Amino acid sequence: MTKPLNDTITRVTERVIANSRDSRSAYLDLMDREGERQVDRHSLSCSNLAHAFAGAEDDQNAIKAAQGPNLGIVTAYNDMLSAHQPYHRYPERMKIWAREVGATAQVAGGTPAMCDGVTQGQDGMELSLFSRDTIALSTIVALSHAMYDGVALLGICDKIVPGLLMGALRFGHLPTIFVPSGPMGTGISNKEKQRTRQLYAEGKVGRDELLASEMGSYHSPGTCTFYGTANSNQMMMEMMGLHVPGAAFVPPGAKLRQELTRSATHRLAAIRKEGDDFRPLSRVVDEKAIINAAIGLLATGGSTNHAIHIPAMARAAGIRFDWSDLAELSSAVPLVARVYPNGSGDVNHFHDAGGMGYVIGTLLDEGLAHADILTVWDGGFEAYSREPGMDGEELTWRDPGPSGDTEMLRPASDPFQSDGGMRLVEGNLGRACFKSSAVERERWTIEAPCRVFEDQHSVNEAFKKGELDKDVVVVVRFQGPRANGMPELHKLTPALGVLQDRGYRVALVTDGRMSGASGKVPAAIHCTPEALGGGPLAKLRDGDIVKVCAEAGTLSTTADLGSREAAHEPAPDMGMGREFYAMFRANSDGAEQGASSMLAMAGL
Repeated sequence: MTKPLNDTITRVTERVIANSRDSRSAYLDLMDREGERQVDRHSLSCSNLAHAFAGAEDDQNAIKAAQGPNLGIVTAYNDMLSAHQPYHRYPERMKIWAREVGATAQVAGGTPAMCDGVTQGQDGMELSLFSRDTIALSTIVALSHAMYDGVALLGICDKIVPGLLMGALRFGHLPTIFVPSGPMGTGISNKEKQRTRQLYAEGKVGRDELLASEMGSYHSPGTCTFYGTANSNQMMMEMMGLHVPGAAFVPPGAKLRQELTRSATHRLAAIRKEGDDFRPLSRVVDEKAIINAAIGLLATGGSTNHAIHIPAMARAAGIRFDWSDLAELSSAVPLVARVYPNGSGDVNHFHDAGGMGYVIGTLLDEGLAHADILTVWDGGFEAYSREPGMDGEELTWRDPGPSGDTEMLRPASDPFQSDGGMRLVEGNLGRACFKSSAVERERWTIEAPCRVFEDQHSVNEAFKKGELDKDVVVVVRFQGPRANGMPELHKLTPALGVLQDRGYRVALVTDGRMSGASGKVPAAIHCTPEALGGGPLAKLRDGDIVKVCAEAGTLSTTADLGSREAAHEPAPDMGMGREFYAMFRANSDGAEQGASSMLAMAGL
């Protein structure tokens, strides 16, 4: 029998609703007004219409006659990003599937889609976080033509899903469905990949061996198979009811994948305003949906990047959600999945063991998720606790049954750990996130002299020289959104992992980000206020004692920071177009608010 909703989740939800009352009301009022004044295609001028369907070819007459709903496709396709390569053929197929239900579809526009895996440790990574604002703005431009009755969003990876959702929420009077394409097949074991990276960091294998290992991991179209930000995105879209149920982790090219996309196209046509089952995005993404996204993140040990993305997505819908809310939820939500880097298996193993259907089912059984959210699919959130499959040519769903691998998935009544493992640490060095689910408990508390750096390359140079062979808290500052765009610092992971394996007590403190793929080494990340502008990290000096404690929620130093001047702020680098992103950096708010200049300048 399903248990009543957990008291902590109830309390956090009520607080979020109360804190959001004015901003949420203003957003919904705006969406109601936008829906009422939405231009009917019939009322557009002949010139407007002619421009709009001049390139529609086979669909031109149907759009002209307004025979059915016209669906806008916003795509983040490119074939450099493996996860998005399968999207190449999606629009032409979706146009055919739209015709099956008397609808039409047009590509409304495209958005950029950068690969953080390609830019890790490179200059381009400084554009990564603000690419989310760029994607949101691109989505808004795509939907500005007033030609659409529904929106299909084609995007998967890191900043792309949050950016698409943030932009689409400004057109929240329209129904909207996310359409994923699935993960690539399993390559070499994650343990082997990690071992080769650390051997390379120690100089024990060469570049050829490292490249062969990486190509064994990242080898074909589809999402990277570790449980980083991209796959955490897909989990959250399921938890918010924005997918066809079970669509997240079905591989590209499978018949099931094709039928799920076909079903998404049909469903989008069915939930339009003119039908009898209208489901606008503004009503789907509410406070409970945001809470469900956070619960899913915690229950599955998802990417730390979403401590930034969830508040930003929430703000775009008029909802206030912060790290205190996330930390309190974490105290009540158990960890039910261990997917690499928090476990040995990848997302394909996770999906085969029961995947999102199992996770949602066990959370609902234990009263650990909101069952009463409005989803894009019929049957409410409970429909997402079932697994999709094919019965001949017919798409079907079934109950997932018990976990197929208890080393990968466990019931919420018998979890891997009793909390979600995303902890808030705070003190005289600010507030930061600590992903305890990825770190052995004996390393939850590190207290040691610090070594202060202003970029990750300097850390790796010090490592190579043997300067970090000791108990140490590595502080990397001036990496926040206003300083240099808050790049991920994933290049630190192998070196710090080696130090830890050598027996040293090691931790990282930074106002930058760590990749969703990071684990193992205790880290207080996204530290806010950031060093730029005089945040506490700017006053630390080499040798100061720093304590990071996930157990007590502490991030502090014994040094007297009040008597010190802040370190000199480095000048922003130029090249790779970074200078054009100065407006984003200058106007960004803090990491806990979502690190968005777009939202800050809009007064949201």
